[in-house]
Amino acid sequence: MRVLGIDPGYALMGWGIVDSEGSRMRLVDYGCVETRKGVPMPDRLRALQLGIRDVVAIYHPDEIAFEELFFAHNVTTALMVGAARGVAIIAAAEHTNRLYEYTPMQIKQAVTGNGKADKKAVQQMVRLLLRLDEIPRPDDAADAVACAITHIQAGAGRENFRMT
Repeated sequence: MRVLGIDPGYALMGWGIVDSEGSRMRLVDYGCVETRKGVPMPDRLRALQLGIRDVVAIYHPDEIAFEELFFAHNVTTALMVGAARGVAIIAAAEHTNRLYEYTPMQIKQAVTGNGKADKKAVQQMVRLLLRLDEIPRPDDAADAVACAITHIQAGAGRENFRMT
């Protein structure tokens, strides 16, 4: 199974492709779709949509997992990232209806065993679980890879996390 993990963002949208066969996982590729400040919002959203479309067209994932959004304070940022997440979902849905979502706490729990783990602990476990020499960079890409790992580790229970 090939999983695309997506960490939604407006300036940087992280993505990671992880293959699994049984209990073995292998990192295929990772990166970010980037938009620049000062570019009009519709153009930035279109760039994100096209970027995710390109990733899907290149890697043909079987299933796509998104990190759910969590914002405590900045409403403007939440709205912008929500719009970015929306265009990524559209791009993903053009490829498959096998779309899933996990909370940041679920991802931390799945990758480290601790739902309150810090970013460094998650990144270090991504490196260890995939037997990598170094942590994927930037952080947004590492978060997307962690989301893909979470989806793989959900096993048969992954249907509970399917977007409906």
